Amino acid sequence: MTKLYLAIPCYNEEDVLPETAQKLKEKFAELAAKEKISRESKIVFIDDGSKDKTWSIIKNLHESDNIFSGIKLSCNRGHQNALLCGLLTLREYADAVISIDADLQDDINTFDSMLDKLENGCDIVYGVRSKRETDTFFKRFTAEAFYKILNSMGAKVIFNHADFRLMSKKALDYLSEYSETNIFLRGLVPMIGLKSDIVTYERKERQAGESKYPLNKMLALAWEGITSLSIQPIRLVTTTGALVFILSLLMLLYFLYRYFTGATVTGWASLAVSIWAIGGLQLLAIGIVGEYIGKIYLEVKRRPRYTIETFLK
Repeated sequence: MTKLYLAIPCYNEEDVLPETAQKLKEKFAELAAKEKISRESKIVFIDDGSKDKTWSIIKNLHESDNIFSGIKLSCNRGHQNALLCGLLTLREYADAVISIDADLQDDINTFDSMLDKLENGCDIVYGVRSKRETDTFFKRFTAEAFYKILNSMGAKVIFNHADFRLMSKKALDYLSEYSETNIFLRGLVPMIGLKSDIVTYERKERQAGESKYPLNKMLALAWEGITSLSIQPIRLVTTTGALVFILSLLMLLYFLYRYFTGATVTGWASLAVSIWAIGGLQLLAIGIVGEYIGKIYLEVKRRPRYTIETFLK
């Protein structure tokens, strides 16, 4: 039977942890009774430097039942690094790891299907939302645009998939070979290239607490994914620069034509617009190139992506 571990990153999740723990414990008992998972399987919460009582709750859960385990990071490192910490740490103990958020908006009943696909030879199983009817128009539009922009910019991701997935030990071993500091797991995992499949589900409403991914963080995550996995933005700058150069040559020919036909070029408006347009383009180009230089700076430092303070096994 599969020894299954859950990797659940947590940041200020005191409102949802008790109910989440109870639901997951019941689900594990059900899976064990069906002999789908080993009774040595564990539910592991990764505390990403929470400022509330999250870690105290995790410790109490561990003391009350050894099915629960906990990893405490020394400080807040962000969702992606906390999740990576869980995946790479637990690969030493598990046959497979499922990553899921603490709010359980992702459907835990899909664990059965994920395990079935694992038994059929899949090393990675993605949880994919089947529809977004419960989302507002703005939320649905921005979320779908998020995936489309990522793919169009070269960061190949699974549409409507976040970080709810099953990964076998083999897949986790492959993932451990990706050592970059700038982490975007939604783009890294598909790059592994092992046999994969999807399971679909309907995402639930959050029961308590606040979303850890408001619009500004979603935009930051999208930019992180694009610049971590693709050089397409720099290529766009190069293409735009070439187009502007060609346009300037055409404008030069136009001005020469006007000059030799005796017409004078008048008007400060066109001159001012040109200066502002070129200046803005240059600043944009410098900013994008600077973003990549900044990422190179972080990569060459080789700082640890996370530091484990405590591991309750």
